[in-house]
Amino acid sequence: MPENNNEIPDIVIGRLPLYLRALQYMVLEEQMVTSSKELAERLGISAAQIRKDLSQFGEFGKQGTGYQVEFLIKKLRQILNVDTIWDVIIIGAGDIGHGIARYPNFGAQGFRVVAVFDNNPNKIGTKIGDFSVQDSAVMPAIIKQSNIKIAMIAVPASQAQLVVDDLIQAGIKAILNYAPITINVPKGIQIQYIDPVMHLQKMTYYLK
Repeated sequence: MPENNNEIPDIVIGRLPLYLRALQYMVLEEQMVTSSKELAERLGISAAQIRKDLSQFGEFGKQGTGYQVEFLIKKLRQILNVDTIWDVIIIGAGDIGHGIARYPNFGAQGFRVVAVFDNNPNKIGTKIGDFSVQDSAVMPAIIKQSNIKIAMIAVPASQAQLVVDDLIQAGIKAILNYAPITINVPKGIQIQYIDPVMHLQKMTYYLK
């Protein structure tokens, strides 16, 4: 495996979760062995690209025999650092925040939501499933005390940059942003965006 993760193109890292998900479905189907050709057919990615991506991290299969599904899942989870459980916080207790907090499959994929925050007095203290919404004012202290590194934000666009600034100052290193705005973050902070409108606009280009 490369000594420096920066040697691996980000686009390659982005495909690894796709491979992992496809393999996990194979386990549900009680399939023990697969091939780059079969993964390619499931994912719409060329077999050559899949082999090239995986080869960046070592040799996981043998020519002519394919990949052991469970073994490849184990290796991909190690590469993606999800062979452990990461604590995650949610900021924003609106409709999106509710949906994220109730999502049932985080635990099986290496993540555990541990707290939900909001600055709206009408939402603080309300329940979302097993969570009691906490005041955003206590958020930095909880992040530092529990050494939390990952946050998901579902706040209005006008508040997103300020929230992210506070998160980073408190020690957050990775952010999943549902707010419809591009956020400025310093080098070394990972940020990903979930914006349905942008994805819809990309698709409508092809509907001419």
